[in-house]
Amino acid sequence: MKIGELSERTGIPTRMLRYYEQQGLLTSERSANGYRAYAEGDVDRATRARGLVQAGLSTRLAKVVLDVERQCELEAPPPCARDLAQMLATELSTLDDRIACLTKSRGAVARYLELTRNGDLVASAGAA
Repeated sequence: MKIGELSERTGIPTRMLRYYEQQGLLTSERSANGYRAYAEGDVDRATRARGLVQAGLSTRLAKVVLDVERQCELEAPPPCARDLAQMLATELSTLDDRIACLTKSRGAVARYLELTRNGDLVASAGAA
């Protein structure tokens, strides 16, 4: 598929998809006329890349996570150097801290809505 279709299917602007490719998060084949061609699996990978970046990971670390996820899908255990494992463990701790902070913030907002008798909006916000 061409970049415009990938953009349409993922909701990610073409400019951002080009950036993800530049950062190594996506790869494409080039046709004779220079157009990018993406595989079906790139829909999920692009969506996942956007989610990781929006969650606060650098594109460098997002690439590592995407590559690790791809390796985990294989039957054989993936190789992992100790320094990479330490970096990932540090990032895991950072993500846990962010999740805890976001969970606390979400709880405060939900409680506020419930106290203002707008608690019915909490259920609909959680579904979004």
